[in-house]
Amino acid sequence: MKKKLILESGEVFHGEGFGAELETAGEVVFNTGMTGYQELISDPSYCGQIVCMTYPLIGNYGINRDDYESIEPAIKGLIVKEVCDLPSNFRTQMTLEELFKKKNLSGISGIDTRRLTRILRNSGVVKGKIVNVEADENEVVTELKGTNFPTNQVAAVSTKTAYANPGRGLKVVLVDFGSKLGIIRELSQRNCDITVVSHDTTAEEILLMDPDGIMLSNGPGDPEDNPKALEMIRGLLGKVPIFGICLGHQLIGLACGAKTFKLKFGHRGGNHPVLDLEKNKVSITSQNHGYAVDQESLKDTDLIETHIALNDRTNEGLKHKIHPCFSVQYHPEASPGPEDANYLFDEFINLMYQFKNVTV
Repeated sequence: MKKKLILESGEVFHGEGFGAELETAGEVVFNTGMTGYQELISDPSYCGQIVCMTYPLIGNYGINRDDYESIEPAIKGLIVKEVCDLPSNFRTQMTLEELFKKKNLSGISGIDTRRLTRILRNSGVVKGKIVNVEADENEVVTELKGTNFPTNQVAAVSTKTAYANPGRGLKVVLVDFGSKLGIIRELSQRNCDITVVSHDTTAEEILLMDPDGIMLSNGPGDPEDNPKALEMIRGLLGKVPIFGICLGHQLIGLACGAKTFKLKFGHRGGNHPVLDLEKNKVSITSQNHGYAVDQESLKDTDLIETHIALNDRTNEGLKHKIHPCFSVQYHPEASPGPEDANYLFDEFINLMYQFKNVTV
């Protein structure tokens, strides 16, 4: 079926639709990963977004039962140069198109993804819509320009009720702003007794659980749309160790007095170099974020910058000067991507033990 992608800036891309026969609109972003499309599709941080894959062939190893990062995908659509309908992998259970049909997702293939990526890099992310080929382009552009997408993405993807992932080790409360299952897997591998709670859980409710540590997860959207989370973080600082990832990192920055800003086209992919300023060591990291912490705003806070992105020198890590609290902008759980930064989970475990020894 013929479809086209229309951007609010007026550019039109013609291609072939795959998946569900529906029109879908969202913020168009690009991802530079060569693999990991299944994790990307099921990553709650992509809520409300249409993702353009810069790697030209997507779907070549199919879809399997093990690589999901959530039960239900939050992505709005997928843009690829070529979609593979004959995957080759011993774990394959279905094709990419079969998944899109089952999950009622819309995609488009056969367009010039290099040209689209250049547009996004030069002008920044834009609103776009995948539509039927008969759709009036001027009407769609007008519609997109007048559309304000929701600002409640975190509420849309966060768990509605708390649930347990039992273990025999340290008790960790994972605040779910749109958490990937990879975070739970990493904590479980370290025998943590995990309780996952909703994004709007208060500090008082969390402290009643008597946790050894708090994990603030990744999630979608603008961090400034989550004022209740800032109150929660301020209520926990100094009382229990905190580790923040991606959106959790940005929320720690805001809660401690720093500011955030929207990046021109964001960081999305599994090949982003990050320098650890304390260890003078570079990790290749998995990233998916459209906002960053403003480094200048850190001067009047109790936060120390610990990591920077080597591509654009933006902030990638923070540590509190007084309290046991640290965070990174990238994804140490990978899923997908390199596992260079996996050691940060071990540092979180050590921080919790150190805090317990001090407070016992």
